[in-house]
Amino acid sequence: MIFFEIVIPFRLFEFAIYLDAEAGIIGVNYGRLGDNLPPSTQVVALLKSRNINRLRLFDPNPDALEALQGSGIEVVLGTLNQDLPQLAADLSFARSWVSTNVIPYSQTVRFRYISAGNEVIPGNLAAYVFPAMQNLDQALRDAQLPYNIPVSTSVSTAVLGTSYPPSQGEFSMDIDPIMRSITGFLEANGSPFLVNVYPYFSYIYDPVNIPLDYALFNSSRVVVRDGELEYKNLFDAITDATYSALEKAGGASVKVVVTESGWPSNENGEIATIENARMYNNNLVAHISGAEGTPKKPGESIEAYVFAIFNEDLKPSGTEQNFGLYYPNMTEVYHVEFIN
Repeated sequence: MIFFEIVIPFRLFEFAIYLDAEAGIIGVNYGRLGDNLPPSTQVVALLKSRNINRLRLFDPNPDALEALQGSGIEVVLGTLNQDLPQLAADLSFARSWVSTNVIPYSQTVRFRYISAGNEVIPGNLAAYVFPAMQNLDQALRDAQLPYNIPVSTSVSTAVLGTSYPPSQGEFSMDIDPIMRSITGFLEANGSPFLVNVYPYFSYIYDPVNIPLDYALFNSSRVVVRDGELEYKNLFDAITDATYSALEKAGGASVKVVVTESGWPSNENGEIATIENARMYNNNLVAHISGAEGTPKKPGESIEAYVFAIFNEDLKPSGTEQNFGLYYPNMTEVYHVEFIN
């Protein structure tokens, strides 16, 4: 059996940039868990020099929001996980959050989505996500902005109780009521479901059953057959398992947006290497920038985020510190050919 379910640690105070297949726009996560990172103004200049025009902020960092003003970069803005209980319980707090973090920048920064937290389902904060989403949505409507900003939340694939084969994907039974409420909200509001997809973690947890070339987008053969659907890469299989779970929860029209995906370049022997990281991310960019979609959603563009722009020395030691495309001095760890 190919095993996809994984648990990925929280990634607070981090950024990520969107990929859009139709427009050929490539982005990279911009994490801030480092004590030697360049200022936001330099990072925004770097993004613009690479023609990256979609960005995800995991928290409303004022320096980053200031630097983004007038840049033309669209932003997915996240809330801090620790703010979820108050956002869920108090509509006035949600209104204050929007008044502080969205309204002052809404004329100079285009906000694409608001994400209520990151990777808190399953977990102690899971029950707060849906009411927080409702209050944020109401606060945004009350603000009467000139454009609609959809509200969602970002999860890891730990929400999937079943993911193999992809057509059997479904949410874990213990969180099914929460996921059905969230899915219903997304379906009713036309908002996307945000999920972090890491074939790397799936592979290291089950290297016997998952071929490395299947995880790296390098397989020329079909590895998984699921009825009439054929899978040559694990990224598509995980994404389609998520679509299947949404369908079973009543979200047949909800679009999946991959908020994080990447491969570490060090600290795990022959698996987390610069060559494998370069290969994965270049293959990911090429795949996302194409028009083929996934086997379950052929021809539909995939919106996704590459993780991450910098190596971050304040993360837990090991591979977590080695997901960056750039060193903090803004030189490349390895080259990724962004397709614009």
